[in-house]
Amino acid sequence: MATESFPRPIGTRRQFSALLAATALGVYLLLIVGATTSLTNAAASCSTWPTCHTPVDPLNQTELAIAWAHRLTAVVVGLLVAGSAIAGILGDASSRVRTVLAIAAVLYVVQIGVGAVTATIGSAAILPGLHLALGLVIFTAIVLALAWDLELATGNEDDAIDSPEPLETDVPTATERTLPSSRLRRARLTVFAYFQMMKPRLMWLLCLVAAAGMALAAGPSLEISTIVATLGGGVLAIGASGTFNHVLERDVDQKMSRTADRPLAVDLIPVRNALAFGVALTAASLTAFLTINRLAAALGLAAILFYSVVYTLLLKPNTVQNTVIGGAAGALPALIGWAAVTNEIGWPGLALAGVIFLWTPAHFYNLALAYGEDYARGGFPMMPVVRGETVTRKHILYYIAATLVSTIALAWITELGILYAGTVVLFGGIFLWTAVRLHFEQTEMAAFRSFHASNAFLGAVLVAILVDALAF
Repeated sequence: MATESFPRPIGTRRQFSALLAATALGVYLLLIVGATTSLTNAAASCSTWPTCHTPVDPLNQTELAIAWAHRLTAVVVGLLVAGSAIAGILGDASSRVRTVLAIAAVLYVVQIGVGAVTATIGSAAILPGLHLALGLVIFTAIVLALAWDLELATGNEDDAIDSPEPLETDVPTATERTLPSSRLRRARLTVFAYFQMMKPRLMWLLCLVAAAGMALAAGPSLEISTIVATLGGGVLAIGASGTFNHVLERDVDQKMSRTADRPLAVDLIPVRNALAFGVALTAASLTAFLTINRLAAALGLAAILFYSVVYTLLLKPNTVQNTVIGGAAGALPALIGWAAVTNEIGWPGLALAGVIFLWTPAHFYNLALAYGEDYARGGFPMMPVVRGETVTRKHILYYIAATLVSTIALAWITELGILYAGTVVLFGGIFLWTAVRLHFEQTEMAAFRSFHASNAFLGAVLVAILVDALAF
């Protein structure tokens, strides 16, 4: 990889990958700025092309600045697209990488023409949505070139996990465990075990998802009682789902290092007690949701059943697409938050759910890479186990791209503004860059870095949605 297989100043394949990543992020930034320009009607403040002359009665300086930012970003991104295409064609890139880069470069020229006509004549002169559609195709082409080039540069043909090392663990079973003599310490241990079954690490992010759904639906008029009932019911629903998951996977958990010390895997809590606890949490969750409306309660029950039965029993042990389809469980809180306010399912709630659904594989595949042998020991057909690490890393890039596209759709459907746009670009860029580094480093540390970047991306985007929706 150190040899110069691309024209200067690119030189090496690693630098070519960095150029493709920067180009993809640039095109994405242009799409976000374009969406913001359209939503704020900033294009009306700049009716000439290629320069931007202010009309006699300008809308305001902010809208004019947004329009200028769109034009200047388009120039920089155009240079990146052209540079990527030239480097790919003249360098040691595969034929399919060269093809998609050439297509992207040609379409970018077409998109410039569409933008010029739209600016000077008006949006009615061009097929509605054509400018955005071209941008999405260009972005997709650049990401495909990046994924395919990284696969060629860093991948192996057969790196599936066939024979994992046997698990060696020192976690004591119930018969081997010496419980504390103090009643208070035993009570604390038991309480913590029940708390652990509720999977508290999932709660903060899923509650943020539900909160973002509520904020999009209600805006600044969101009521405290709705927040408390929705998030309270959500926490209880997550706890119920986690508890049932612990019960159903207790035997498999004993085979995996990351789960071998779970309460039911070591028989710290009887199964019947755990089941009763899960049923109680379900009832409490539905009671909280019913104080809002029946639709929220129905969606809450659907989330519990989907995660506990469909995902845990049917998808996870039987199909390599378990994580993809299972993303619906994480997307349901967005619909619950929207339904809690509106008592219906609307497009903004569905768009937010789409972001979560597409983000889930890009997020979880990193964990699957880090714990590949663990999942193989457990008999789960995760992507790295069945199709190999190279394919998994490529699919992470695919789903990152899909997630970023879905955030653009959310921006078009809602009235989210500059804070949201800046957040998705900044943290989306960090997430994309960690995924590119994962291809070259291929270590557990790199997988966890990308995993944490995915958490940071979604957390930051959800907070931006909350601030944008509640403050403006």
